Amino acid sequence: ESKEKISAALAGNRTRASRVAGENSTTEPPMLVREFVAQNNTSQIKHVILILSQEFALSQHPHSRKGGLIGLAACSIALGKDSGLYLKELIEPVLTCFNDADSRLRYYACEALYNIVKVARGSVLPHFNVLFDGLSKLAADPDPNVKSGSELLDRLLKDIVTESNQFDLVGFIPLLRERIYSNNQYARQFIISWILVLESVPDINLLDYLPEILDGLFQILGDNSKEIRKMCEVALGEFLKEIKKNPSSVKFAEMANILVIHCQAADDLIQLTAMCWMREFIQLAGRVMLPYSSGILTAVLPCLSYDDRKKNIKEVANVCNQSLMKLVIPEDDEMDEAKQSITLSAEPNPEEPISKPETASSGSLDASGDSNLFSFLCSSERIQVTLNLDGIVQVLDCHLHDTSIGMMTRIAVLKWLYHLYIKTPRKMFRHTDSLFPILLRTLSDESDEVILKDLEVLAEIASSPAGQTEGYGPSEAAEPRPGQVELHVPIRSSQLSSSGPKGLECSPSTPTMNSYFYKFMINLLKRFSSERKLLETRGAFIIRQLCLLLNAENIFHSMADILLREEDLKFASTMVHTLNTILLTSSELFQLRNQLKDLRTPVRAPGVPLGGDRDTLSGDLEVTVDFLTEVDKLVQLIECPIFTYLRLQLLDVKNNPYLIKALYGLLMLLPQSSAFQLLSHRLQCVPNPELMQRGGPCVGPPPRDSPSLSSRSSRVFRAIRAVSQLEHLINADLHSSKHRRLLS
Repeated sequence: ESKEKISAALAGNRTRASRVAGENSTTEPPMLVREFVAQNNTSQIKHVILILSQEFALSQHPHSRKGGLIGLAACSIALGKDSGLYLKELIEPVLTCFNDADSRLRYYACEALYNIVKVARGSVLPHFNVLFDGLSKLAADPDPNVKSGSELLDRLLKDIVTESNQFDLVGFIPLLRERIYSNNQYARQFIISWILVLESVPDINLLDYLPEILDGLFQILGDNSKEIRKMCEVALGEFLKEIKKNPSSVKFAEMANILVIHCQAADDLIQLTAMCWMREFIQLAGRVMLPYSSGILTAVLPCLSYDDRKKNIKEVANVCNQSLMKLVIPEDDEMDEAKQSITLSAEPNPEEPISKPETASSGSLDASGDSNLFSFLCSSERIQVTLNLDGIVQVLDCHLHDTSIGMMTRIAVLKWLYHLYIKTPRKMFRHTDSLFPILLRTLSDESDEVILKDLEVLAEIASSPAGQTEGYGPSEAAEPRPGQVELHVPIRSSQLSSSGPKGLECSPSTPTMNSYFYKFMINLLKRFSSERKLLETRGAFIIRQLCLLLNAENIFHSMADILLREEDLKFASTMVHTLNTILLTSSELFQLRNQLKDLRTPVRAPGVPLGGDRDTLSGDLEVTVDFLTEVDKLVQLIECPIFTYLRLQLLDVKNNPYLIKALYGLLMLLPQSSAFQLLSHRLQCVPNPELMQRGGPCVGPPPRDSPSLSSRSSRVFRAIRAVSQLEHLINADLHSSKHRRLLS
């Protein structure tokens, strides 16, 4: 009987639901439902709804489905506030019609659901997920009328959620996480609009669940639609504002890897936004981000070489890099006691150790261990987050090996290595043997700035007390020969003390050298020998900078000692010439030149100095073109400002006869070239000894605490003679004691 009455009512069109388009029909709802409501006959009401659903709304005939939808909406209106008791029965058949192939049926379904929700209001919230799921499908509907109707329903549902304080966010997040990965443009817009609404509701704390939707948000940020990108950018901006306001409640660790991935995105907007988030995370979370350092560096370092087209990304990446570097402190150099304390504090059973996170590769993400454990560690004030140094070094080493990276990235990598050797020297020296070859190869870089930073790292390795081991230690080093002079390697009493890294704070410019110093000198000369172009173009530059960073006397002494055993005589000749030129002309060697000139401080040498009473120049010298070229260069050096003191010695003719005789000897060796004319004019300025005796010496007597002018000039003369006889010495037997003394 109920079915017949319902059929007659629908066929006669005696009642209609309110139109979604805004029509407020006042037609009387089915009398049958009203009667049951007045009688509080719930069983009959359910029976009527069941008939409308099964026999009409879900019918195979399209007109019956249309009538069933109208009937369900009318029932909801007739039920009024009581419709909340029957929402499941009312909503399910309508949502089924959302998938109807007929667009008009989908529109009627949208219209019917609008009326049901409008009557029920807050009572629909327990069914929010199914409503949201259905609406997300209609948002992408190709029919404009259906989309328009779904927008009205969507606004109504948003109003209800905003007004209510009973929204089940926990139950909604899994659905949101699933739908956020939709590739449909309209579905994405629908998702973002809901996230903005939920974020604006004070009683809803969406920030707690941000780790579950952050990746999807960054995916949507790369949409082709400018409108959607803008909406997503606004949503992410609101979240970031909330993070800055409440950093203590933010799950930084759970979102770190998500940011690392999107900081490497090809889309500029995604990359810039992710990099800005990373900057705030590092500054707000501090050392909580340290376990993710290798992943962060993998993303940040390449950005430092961007050109002006990506200037904004480059600037933010630079801030991230600097902020992350500041998080590394000397306490990170402590041994593994910190990890042991973490194990004891986090696990009640000390026999069950906590598995530490695996070391990440250069492109992988680190700190992928137990998130619950990590949250516990971060929240405990007693436990300090430890530095994943192995992962960081692996990333830095990978970037140095990559020949395609830009100059600024290489500089940043070297700055990181230097910083780590300063802050965590003991742990870093475990990686020195693997880093050493690539650091030596980096000396061939095209950029002077890169070479300077590389030299700073190598100098720190060679001078840090943390690198002190028994003996020299290098496997590549030559076996010590009998009579080999020991290098000056002072050991500080405070180095490697049990108190921690305080004894390791040592400037690279100090004369303290460790066992890696000699290894460095050997490998540097090997590189110069195998790569002659490097020696020609950058050799002097590299050695001069090393003299600033390390002890110049040690550098020259160790290189002379190594060159004495060099079998390639041509290379040894070139190297000695380079060292002599640097010693005589470079401003960096001013102090060492003064030591050699004044002899007021003891200067270590591998051999015994020559006596001043020998012949000025040996008569058996082979005068070759190369030798004459060297003499020509020597004449030019005599005329430079550095040798002003030598020219002044020529005024004291009486006490400097060997000096004058040596210069005349050089003059006689030279052909009548420009160098001959230059030296000849200089010697013509030497005063007449008789006039000097009548007028007295032009130069006063030397101080009592300094060597006599005769002694000083004879030593200068010996230095000149050593340079003049260089070609002869290199081609002779370098292993004889006589030639060792000359070379020294």
